[in-house]
Amino acid sequence: MKVLVTGASGFLGGRLCHALLRQGHTIRALVRRTSDLSSLPPPTDGDASFEIVYGDVTNYHSLLAACSDCQVVFHVAGLVEPWLPDPSKFFSVNVGGLKNVLQAVRETKTVEKLIYTSSFFALGPTDGYVADENQVHHEKFFCTEYEKSKALADKVAIQAASDGLPIVAVYPGVIYGPGKLTAGNIVARMLVERFNGRLPGYIGSGNDKFSFSHVDDVVEGHIAAMNKGRPGERYLLTGENASFRHVFDLSAIITETKKPLFNIPYWVIEGYGWVSVLLSRITGQLPLISPPTVRVLRHQWAYSCEKAKLDLDYNPRRLKEGLAEMLLWLKNLGLIKF
Repeated sequence: MKVLVTGASGFLGGRLCHALLRQGHTIRALVRRTSDLSSLPPPTDGDASFEIVYGDVTNYHSLLAACSDCQVVFHVAGLVEPWLPDPSKFFSVNVGGLKNVLQAVRETKTVEKLIYTSSFFALGPTDGYVADENQVHHEKFFCTEYEKSKALADKVAIQAASDGLPIVAVYPGVIYGPGKLTAGNIVARMLVERFNGRLPGYIGSGNDKFSFSHVDDVVEGHIAAMNKGRPGERYLLTGENASFRHVFDLSAIITETKKPLFNIPYWVIEGYGWVSVLLSRITGQLPLISPPTVRVLRHQWAYSCEKAKLDLDYNPRRLKEGLAEMLLWLKNLGLIKF
């Protein structure tokens, strides 16, 4: 089967390309000319099973050409950051990009299924309860512009499904695991800070709760959505619900190192975030922690993946197992010591 993957050079997209190739599919990877292609399969002379095409989800004509002759489209591309100096980019990429993909799929007419990668952030916080696919964002407030853009894009996807487009929406949690150290791999980046002494304590009160998804489980969930997902349905590709305090404690147990001895108050982290944003405007380097990050941490984002387990045979691993793998990977790269 011929498959288009947008966002192919990213943390999730690269691993999805590898997995699809292993299953015998022909892959067309859509990347920008400025993209780092190190996570993609190496080009092989005479091998037509993997093709790199240059384009951008904000450029409709490049998308239309990329969709040509494809039976399946994985729309994985997205702008994943808690803060950007120009927040309009979230909407041009995450909302406008999806609209372009939908239109290209309509016009191409060969696409049998579109797998759209959303996010549990699109469904909103779950303070005090565990939500499922029936949740719709309350839209009373948004912690980040990223969250707002994904919630708006979710409406676009739902409308497209009601219009009869063969779209299956999947909603990963906080994706972690071996791979690129992008903003989409925030767990790895925070553990690098933790083990190098730049994040000496727990973040806030430890009452935050997120649903953590190992990247390879999310990849398998995407492929299962292609094979078994019903058009018009939504599937949460989440995992174990836990706090970052629990992540730090598990990491200490796995590495046989000391747990943090104190909590860093949110107001301290937020102050650090404001300083980081100021420095970012000067240096051009995006900050690891910004005020929107703290707003996210003040809420809970706990989700159930029971529907994906039943319909897609989704089988997420335990957080301790996934962290053990990722910590060894970080150690082997020389990014942490234990």
